Amino acid sequence: MLQKMSGQGDMLHPEFETLPAARIAAIQEDLWRDQWRYLETTSRFYARKFEGLWSSVRALGDLQNLPFTTKEEVRRSQEEDFPFGNYVACGHDRIVRVHRTSGTTGRPLQLANSRRDVELIARIGGRSQRSAGLRPGDRVVHCLNYCMWTGGVTDHMTLEETGACVLPFGVGNTQQLLKLIPEMGVTAISCTPSYPALLERLLHEQGIDPRSLGLRIGLFGGEAGLDNIEFRENLETVWGMSARNANYGMSEILSNFASQCEHSADLHFHGADGLFVEILDKNDQPQPIREGVSGELVCTHLAKECQPLVRFRTRDVITVTGTDTCACGRTTWRFRVSGRTDDMFNVRGINVFPTSVQKAVQAAAGEGLVSGQFRIRLDGNGPWDRIHLRAEAARAQDPSAWPGIAARLAALVQEYAGASAVVDMLPPDSLPRTDGKTSVIERI
Repeated sequence: MLQKMSGQGDMLHPEFETLPAARIAAIQEDLWRDQWRYLETTSRFYARKFEGLWSSVRALGDLQNLPFTTKEEVRRSQEEDFPFGNYVACGHDRIVRVHRTSGTTGRPLQLANSRRDVELIARIGGRSQRSAGLRPGDRVVHCLNYCMWTGGVTDHMTLEETGACVLPFGVGNTQQLLKLIPEMGVTAISCTPSYPALLERLLHEQGIDPRSLGLRIGLFGGEAGLDNIEFRENLETVWGMSARNANYGMSEILSNFASQCEHSADLHFHGADGLFVEILDKNDQPQPIREGVSGELVCTHLAKECQPLVRFRTRDVITVTGTDTCACGRTTWRFRVSGRTDDMFNVRGINVFPTSVQKAVQAAAGEGLVSGQFRIRLDGNGPWDRIHLRAEAARAQDPSAWPGIAARLAALVQEYAGASAVVDMLPPDSLPRTDGKTSVIERI
């Protein structure tokens, strides 16, 4: 296992983050040999699932000989062997922390971590936060839920890993937060991308310019949005801070293994010493990681002790956007997230991701037509003949202009998502803002 390295410049682990691809591949093979032996001797779940297949895997290239692991399998494992499932590969006496998933896509999962797992997650997550711009000397207020969710304590530790000072604020008490930021000289905020909209509304009611809070950087995660250039630029304009997707990951895998840097709107993959990834085509076949490749992200742990997973289907669809050395100096490959296969819906034969609709709404927001807040309403089980979109008008727009705005937004949805839409315009501030995850899909 790699040891923690002292950071310098913009990188937390420059000795690792600048390695050539061939050296990374060699490190991963060494890690996988140890992990595979560990799984064979400790995992009851995989002993049954991979029965007769153990000898067929000698290297990472042989993973194609193994079946995928799905989230529903993991859920069933925990129901049959509560609370942690029979895919726990260590004694319960080695578990030092337990989290729980939000349960937004099904029953919550119990997530167990050993001391070694905790250190791995903090190391890779710290790399992500540092890449996004957090530095020693920053004071960052962390506004994600500490109540069992990995976004609380675990992400707090990734922030600390950068050397920054972390204020563990959590969710709620927004008026207190708005006082705390200038009083404590806070320079950075860690939260969901939708949370600033709630803060912005409160500040507007008090006649306060968000820029006056003096935030230098916003570190966002937990929701889609920051890959959208219009959304990102709007945040930066309103708040006067750099806005970065600093926190891409999954609770079952690693809470944070990818982030943007100051030179790119794409996500750097920071987790090569903890994860091996595959990108599946439409026939579920792995593709080489090269620019332009798109497909579902599949992850295999290389160094997980408590709940290791092999070929776990994340349901996230990504596109590789670069494999060359970035202007920041990192040699890691970069990607964008198109959406989740379980969020995708079908309109007259066209697969639509909510992120595509969001791009259309943010384009309209950039024209000063809408606020940027919206909801997609899905009635029944589909498929649907059009997208039913509810969008807030911008404050400066007179209601007499709303029919024209609706028509313009429908045209933008057609352009970005490839499907027709019916748009209902709503008054400004009529859609709820939250301090947690915001779902843009309303199923009725």
